[in-house]
Amino acid sequence: MIKDMATLIGGFLTALLLFFGTIGVSFEWFTQDSINAFVVLISAAIALGINLYAVYKNTYVLTKKAKLQKEFLERNNLK
Repeated sequence: MIKDMATLIGGFLTALLLFFGTIGVSFEWFTQDSINAFVVLISAAIALGINLYAVYKNTYVLTKKAKLQKEFLERNNLK
């Protein structure tokens, strides 16, 4: 899913690049290489976000409810 989303963004940017080329507008920094680099950046950012969310959900220290849940798990030898 992550790779698909990044591919869709890259496809849109490539289509935008071709559209600008058709109407005669060009930017020196807006090339296929910059689009590919941006897609890699988007993929890495999405992966980082998922990992940060997983750490947040599994640490049990950020909210009062999470602390209570951690205590419960430790008391019942589930953690």
